[in-house]
Formats: sequence, structure tokens, C-alpha cells
Amino acid sequence: MNVINETNFDFSGQKSFYRGKVREVYNIQDRYLVMIVSDRISAFDIVLPKQIPYKGQVLNQIAAKFLKATSDIVPNWVLSTPDPSVTIGLYCEPFEVEMVIRGYLAGHAWRVYKSGKREICGVPLPEGLKENDKLPEPILTPTTKATVGHDEDISREEILKQGLVSEEDYKLLEDRTTKLFQRGTEMARERGLILVDTKYEFGKSSVDGEEKIYLIDEINTPDSSRFFYSDGYEERQANGEKQKQLSKEFVRQWLIENNFQGLEGQTMPEISDEFVDSVTDRYIELFEKITGSSFERHDTSNIMERIENNINVALEELTVT
Repeated sequence: MNVINETNFDFSGQKSFYRGKVREVYNIQDRYLVMIVSDRISAFDIVLPKQIPYKGQVLNQIAAKFLKATSDIVPNWVLSTPDPSVTIGLYCEPFEVEMVIRGYLAGHAWRVYKSGKREICGVPLPEGLKENDKLPEPILTPTTKATVGHDEDISREEILKQGLVSEEDYKLLEDRTTKLFQRGTEMARERGLILVDTKYEFGKSSVDGEEKIYLIDEINTPDSSRFFYSDGYEERQANGEKQKQLSKEFVRQWLIENNFQGLEGQTMPEISDEFVDSVTDRYIELFEKITGSSFERHDTSNIMERIENNINVALEELTVT
């Protein structure tokens, strides 16, 4: 099956190109950004050697839904989604931090807590919590944005001290992050899900001479978020059972069980075709669960040609208008 691993396009007006762990971003004249969501998958900040069919389409289409549904909270960068795996939007200068918000003690936060620490990113945590317990209130645990290697936890105080974000801008990021999480929580609840934790990224762009803050990248996808099924959550917690979840955490757990956490000296386990298929199924399951729509597997027979053609048409329309 054809997958999107790497792209190497040369679009009219292209000024620069950036390849992240999962996304490929083309800068068009410092005016537009073309973001192609590949089928690569990363865990522990390392890209796995096999791609996941339809993963890029799932992420891009979920993000499009949530970005549209939250545009009243904060403007976002999106101008069009000309292809199932592509978003075109405003060129924005990203902030150097990612705004992570957590409503439950899961994933990285639980691993920190389990190690004996009772503070994360300067935020104190109460004693006596179990894995996946609901926190007294959502907490902000920002990270630095690493182009290579691991993102690092960072406190509000350190962000301001280092001048990564001005205090005025950071207050706005905190406010918008909290409101976005609340909206995402409400939308998840309507679909029988719990939004456990997620991250939001923001950037600045000047439009008509006015500089504004925009929500950028993706939001509330299984790559940037964790979802539990709400049905049976309380019973599973009371019985000390694992939560039924839809997120990328099951990939991390599989790697951990196979003695890999991206640490020096560790060897990536062999990834079977069966495991790849199971990951595709989980991503599609989340798409259908969170959107309430059936997933349409788009034709991948000429996927690179399809993507390039769709982007060229969209860029031409943007240039004309």
C-alpha cells in the first residue's frame, strides 16, 4: 500500500522547506505554509522505521474539524484543506514553547509522578494519586520545542525568565489553552470520550499590518492528545484496571514492553505488518469515534501526484485572490 513517507516538492514561490517528525512544511513566499501530514509515526521523539497507512489523513481531517470548531476562541492559521492529508494556511512565526494541558494523571505526567516527584513544570501535585486519576483541576505543563531530540518540560517562570515568550503573550496563551481544552473536553464528552491531555501550538502573523496570535499546527488528534472512553472509566479506576483509550500511548506501551524508550543503547524492536495494521485500525477508530463520521479511505495509488496537483491548484487560487 502506498504511504506518505517523505515528500520533495518544488512549488512556485517556495522559499524554504522543513521536515519534522511527522509533518512536512513548505514556506511559500513567507506568506503561506503548506503542511503535508505524512504517515510517519514517532514515539519518545523518535520516528519509527515503518509508516502507518492513512495516519496522515486521519490527523489532518480531525485537526480540520477541531480548528473549525474553535475559531471563535482564537483565530487559527487555516486557509484551506485541498487534500485529505494537506492543510494550507497563513505563514506564522511559532512560539518556542508548546502549551501542554492535562486534566488527568497519565502518560509522561504519571511517569514523573511514579518516579517520586510531586511537581511538574513548577505545578505541585497532591499525594495519593493513581495512574489516570482525574486531577483537581487541569494543569499547564509547557515544553520547549525541540527540532531534534526530546522536548523538555519547562515552568512558566523559566519561560518568562529566558524570554521565550513575553509575559503579555504568555497570559494570552494560558487563557486560550484553557478555553480550547474546555471546548475539546465538551466535544469529546458528546462522543462518549474523555479528553485526558493535549497540546496546543501558537504563532504570530501580520495580516493587513496587524500582528496577531494564531492557533497553528494540529489540535486534538491522537498524536497530540490522549482520549479515554468515558463509559466504565470510574469502574476501571476503582478496580485498578487500565483505561480503555484512543491515543498513541498504546504504541509507546508496546515499545516499552519491547524494551525501547528511545534511550541510548536501546534497539528499536521489529515492527510487524500486523502491528502496523492494528495501529491504522486504532487511528481510524478514533477518527470515527471523535467525529461521528465514517472514515473514507482515499485512493493512494498515485498519492504523491494527487497531493502535488491538489496543492498547486489551491496555491494558484490563493495567489489569484
